[in-house]
Amino acid sequence: MSDVTECPWIAVSGYGAHIKSTPKTLIIQKKNSVEEYPITEVKNLMVIGGHTLHSAAVLNLVRNGAFISFFEADGTPSGTIRPPGDRDLAEMYELQKAIPRQRFATALAKTSVQARLVVMEKEEEVRNVRLFYDGELEFLQKSREEFAFLIRLEEIRRLHRLVSDMYYEIMSRSLPPELGFRRRGTRPYTDPVNAMLSFGYAMLFGNCTVACAGARLDPDGGLLHDGKNSLIHNLIDPFKPGMIDTVVFQMARETLHEEDFELTPGRCILSDDLIREITRRLHTSINMNVINRQVLGLADAIRTGSEFTVRY
Repeated sequence: MSDVTECPWIAVSGYGAHIKSTPKTLIIQKKNSVEEYPITEVKNLMVIGGHTLHSAAVLNLVRNGAFISFFEADGTPSGTIRPPGDRDLAEMYELQKAIPRQRFATALAKTSVQARLVVMEKEEEVRNVRLFYDGELEFLQKSREEFAFLIRLEEIRRLHRLVSDMYYEIMSRSLPPELGFRRRGTRPYTDPVNAMLSFGYAMLFGNCTVACAGARLDPDGGLLHDGKNSLIHNLIDPFKPGMIDTVVFQMARETLHEEDFELTPGRCILSDDLIREITRRLHTSINMNVINRQVLGLADAIRTGSEFTVRY
């Protein structure tokens, strides 16, 4: 029986797995392999792609307080089943609506820039390569400080988007050009790096979803953006560079081979072996304790009006 004490979230990727359970054990059968997990230790089951999910598994997981998150094959979130609990969320949701969004958005955006700067500067130093063109580093450093002087949310969003776009373009210079990664794209992804990033972000999303529900936060009550699950997308943004991007970019440079993915006319499909290796590495890089502290810190700031310290 597999041990999920250190990694209380399980990702089932690809196609064709059968996910079932007894009252005490979650069972995942795929091709010729069978994995078993103590059902009381599973906090989030992430179903990525097309699989058979038995109703008994859903009932047993939800009964034991687990979340079941569903994603498209390329990692795009599509929905979550949440366990029953205290449904009186109105007070927290109303408090969340009343907070000064500009202050919270500024803190998130500024820290997101800092997290990306750390990754880019470390990449230059460790690999002894030049990633920045003239003026780019200075612009990014100045942008980090400019957020404090922006008044409207739209201004903060615009600068945040600009910095994010620059980050991916700069990091693409560290990758083999034959991989076809130039910038962060939109689905369907046609290169393996974008597909790998999307998969990693989906795993990060699933973990943050659990934390937000535990803290009784409205996932749609975004700080920097609006829309469905906007809060979760906002909260994971500072974590992406350190928890996901460093793993994906390292794999793309050092271990990614042609047999690890398939390029079809419309999309890139990652192999099961590559998905398993990404999952193994992300079990180490995604720090659930840090995510929990971030979410609980936000909930406390909303309730008490205290300062919101953003981690990365």
